[in-house]
Amino acid sequence: MTVDADDALLTTLATLERELHDPAGRRDVDRLRALLHPSFQEIGRSGYRIDLADVLRDLPTEGGNGTIVADGFQLHRPIDGMAILLYRSAHRSPSGVDSRHTLRSSTWIREGDAWRMVYHQGTPTERFDIV
Repeated sequence: MTVDADDALLTTLATLERELHDPAGRRDVDRLRALLHPSFQEIGRSGYRIDLADVLRDLPTEGGNGTIVADGFQLHRPIDGMAILLYRSAHRSPSGVDSRHTLRSSTWIREGDAWRMVYHQGTPTERFDIV
């Protein structure tokens, strides 16, 4: 891939990640099915392992206040049709306080013209400032 194509893919995948952070995207089961591969697996920040069925059951009814903020997106392309996105995130309360700082990694695969997440991991980390 060219630098321009990598930049475009980085923008695309970062946008899809942020869509999964957005409360509206998290409640939309059809959109979750489109973005997450049927064999999706996650090891969350908590250390628990979840699969697509868990996500489809839990995310649409997830409560909570605040938002997920993310930055520092980096793209790695180990093979054609696969991309690994690394970034960091935090939970931002309605009062603007950041907590639950996390390093994240998502593996995406291309199916036709669409990218679908097949794996995600969150690892707790020290506090940092979101840019």
